[in-house]
Formats: sequence, C-alpha cells, structure tokens
Amino acid sequence: MATAESTLDTLITSTIEKSPYLKLRNLRFETQAGRVVLRGTVSSYYHKQMAQEVLRRVDGVEQVENHLEVNWL
Repeated sequence: MATAESTLDTLITSTIEKSPYLKLRNLRFETQAGRVVLRGTVSSYYHKQMAQEVLRRVDGVEQVENHLEVNWL
C-alpha cells in the first residue's frame, strides 16, 4: 500500500519530468506532510520561480520551500 508521502513523491517526480522548466535540471526535493523542500541549481531566477510555481500546483503540496540556487555559468 502506497503512503501519502510516496504518492506525493511520485507526483512531484512526474511533474518535474514533464515540465520544460524543470526537466534536465539538477533538482532534488524532500517531502514531509505536504511540505516540499526544493534544492539544486537552475540557470536563471525565472527557472527558480517557475519550479516553485509548477510544484505548488501538484495535488497534496501545501508549502514549497525554494532553496534553488541560480548558477549563471
């Protein structure tokens, strides 16, 4: 039987893989009780904001803590 956390992890992973803003990026996330902590690097502040907004729309996500770093290189 799948737990709520594993179901949320699966939904987030699927969302990341489908999103043109997120796929092929160096992203990691942790979930706990509807809270998602997002870590990794992106190439612009736009991608950082889009990552947060895309994950915020996932069913079961109540809060997103965006710890993504912008790497201009």
